[in-house]
Amino acid sequence: MADGDGDPGVFTATALPGDPRLLPTVTSAFLGTRVFRAILHAAGVYSGAAGDTHRADVPSPLGLRMAAPGARSPAESFTLDTWTGTFSHTIQSPGYTATHQIYAHHSLVHLMAFSITIRRLDGSTHPVTVQLQSLFVPQSQDLDLTPGPDFQGAHYIYGQTLVPEVEGGPRPTVHMLWTPIPQSLTLGGEERERCWEFLTAVAESEEEAKRSYSVGLSLLAAGSLLRSHLRAWTALRRGCSVELDGPLALRQALHGCLYYLLSAIPPRDSPGVLFHGISPGGLSNGTRGEDYWGHVFWDQDTWMFPNILLLYPEAARAILQYRIRTLEGARRNAQEQGYEGAKFPWESAATGREVCPEEIYGAQEIHVTGDVLMAFEQYYCTTQDQKLFREDGGWELVEAVAQYWCSRMVWSEEEQLYHIRGVMPPDEYHSQVDNSAYTNAVARRSLNFAADMARDLLLPVPEEWEDRARKIKVPFDEERKYHPEYDGYSPGEPVKQADVVLLGFPLMHPMSAEVRRNDLEMYEPVTDPAGPAMTWSMFAVGWLELKELQRARSQLEKCFSNITEPFKVWVENSDGSGAVNFLTGMGGFLQVVLFGFTGFRITRSGLLFDPAFPDDITKLKVSSISYLGNKLEVTISREEIRMEVTETSRDPPASPLEAVLESGQRFPLWEGESVSFPTEPGWIQRSPS
Repeated sequence: MADGDGDPGVFTATALPGDPRLLPTVTSAFLGTRVFRAILHAAGVYSGAAGDTHRADVPSPLGLRMAAPGARSPAESFTLDTWTGTFSHTIQSPGYTATHQIYAHHSLVHLMAFSITIRRLDGSTHPVTVQLQSLFVPQSQDLDLTPGPDFQGAHYIYGQTLVPEVEGGPRPTVHMLWTPIPQSLTLGGEERERCWEFLTAVAESEEEAKRSYSVGLSLLAAGSLLRSHLRAWTALRRGCSVELDGPLALRQALHGCLYYLLSAIPPRDSPGVLFHGISPGGLSNGTRGEDYWGHVFWDQDTWMFPNILLLYPEAARAILQYRIRTLEGARRNAQEQGYEGAKFPWESAATGREVCPEEIYGAQEIHVTGDVLMAFEQYYCTTQDQKLFREDGGWELVEAVAQYWCSRMVWSEEEQLYHIRGVMPPDEYHSQVDNSAYTNAVARRSLNFAADMARDLLLPVPEEWEDRARKIKVPFDEERKYHPEYDGYSPGEPVKQADVVLLGFPLMHPMSAEVRRNDLEMYEPVTDPAGPAMTWSMFAVGWLELKELQRARSQLEKCFSNITEPFKVWVENSDGSGAVNFLTGMGGFLQVVLFGFTGFRITRSGLLFDPAFPDDITKLKVSSISYLGNKLEVTISREEIRMEVTETSRDPPASPLEAVLESGQRFPLWEGESVSFPTEPGWIQRSPS
């Protein structure tokens, strides 16, 4: 990776990628599209039964290209600005520039907008015309759409999805209003500059669509629509600011990941907006046959969630509430397979019922249920938000997952341990195996958390939970001192993706440094180089843990073959196949920065830290780490760590904190006071005073 100057958060090109899947996305928590695409998607709006359920294609008025008639080969540029959350296309002709800017409004999540600005550069007085080449046709293969009466100058269509996810289930409705789009726009001879603005409002109710459109019109009239988006988006970026001193390519990758992942989460102060989870390719993708149909996997809970939790716990809570809302579907999944409690689907859409088109994954890749619960555990350890569990359905989910694991285990008389048989581990090259190390370890962690949570809520702890957590088998080879992936795994067998290495992080399964090293050494050479993008991040975190900085760097380097130019859109596999705008890979990459370089580990007793950087990184600054109601600014260099509490919540009151070093030194962390100490391991905890 070469060093360089330039703004790491602005990606500009003079040509678009040949593959339209690699165009950047503009997305809010409710609406998303790829630029220049004829369709958009609305969160939670799926059509199709069971395994065919996919994001319903909504026709997009934003799908247009600007052209300059008569201009001979004008200069064009295309820019994704991650600081403003906008994409723009500029045509520069002799005498004028024309700019098309598009964005999904971050706080008004039912609104998308674009503008066309023509600006004269010389003293000429002839009219300047640009053409708008629209792809928009107000019909859809997934929605039964009907035109309605115009509203405040906007055209209006509405309709339902064609096929419900489950028989007799609801068919979501879509209402869309949009500013009519002419075929061309002309700057008059007497005008120097003019801007035309166009709105699209989409919602599941007529009332919300009209309300959003009206609010947008009022803001347009006041000249402040774009400004209101920028205010919300820059506040989010500032609140989730991560900066590092290092190679330009690494900083660009970091800002690209932050842009695409933060686009997917709900804005602050939006309790009324239901959140519908994050699929591997995000809301912009997921039409039938693309990006796993827009379904939600463990990718959300294991790969994306920890970053969101550390930077923005309110959005992390919304993700957990999506899982709570789909709990009944998960109970039905367990029941249909003959088990108790709740089994979360391998692929989830609106109901929590299994919607994976291939039965083997839904039946066997059951670790997802433990992955969901681990997100709840991380959230609880970081926030101590008991309300989620006492009042908002969290405890019912915890209890149901514990019941599922207990019913899924069988007792082995021979080994005097509990087994979980007939599963597919995260490594999807193997199926129908017994005692997947990862699956059993995550089940054990689920049961331990359920028992701890019951105690915190002053509820009785079923003896069965603790007994099974103690006695579940996690395969271990005493001779070679490593974890076989499952019973009967032979060293050297190819592995699709990160699996056993996840025992060290994020599972933090107890093991010595020697065993951690052996697991990394055993699986690194046999993991498929063409496997999914998040894999190398977890090897990087493992090597950083062991202070093997060069080895960590070489694993991190592998991620770059999944990042496409010029807009830093990730692909799932380095050959370009699989999901695109692959948020899972981005989540893994961000975890290298937020958990690998810092050494942060979320535990019940504190937030551990133990920084380690590769040689070409000199400093990392995370402006807003959330912990127990406090916002912390943490700056780490090779020599020192600097911490400052920049904000504390008042309701509920934040816990006062202190930093404790392994050497025994303690540093109270008071709001507004910066403390620094030598870079060494330690932890942040509640201050006993």
